[in-house]
Amino acid sequence: MNRCLPHRLSLLFILAASTLATLPAQAQTTESKPAVRTFPAAALRGEIVVLAPPVITLDGKADRLTPGARIHGADNLLLMSGTLVNQALVVNYLREGAGNVHEVWILNSEEAKLKRPNSKASWFSFGSSSSSTSITP
Repeated sequence: MNRCLPHRLSLLFILAASTLATLPAQAQTTESKPAVRTFPAAALRGEIVVLAPPVITLDGKADRLTPGARIHGADNLLLMSGTLVNQALVVNYLREGAGNVHEVWILNSEEAKLKRPNSKASWFSFGSSSSSTSITP
């Protein structure tokens, strides 16, 4: 029997532990800005307040979440709507076909600084792109 094997393993373990202990703790030494996520082009900006799920207000107007609505926190983890009751949050959101809010992203400080259209913006343009209004025959 080789009885030296347990001693070699413990020595190897101690050596590995001491090596890891000398490495700097990256999360504690570097201060970084929050990451900016990529949102769908159709996402709109607004302020949401969850009243009693699925009832919400969006930019001060009554609205609803869909039954399968996904709410992404500032850290991009999924949140339950009940945990956000009576909190005013700046968000990007998407609507589904029936008009209810289906997907919501709560914005971090860096994302909130970026410009994005809000729900009051029109999706249609009925005017012409030229500045001239006269018609020549």
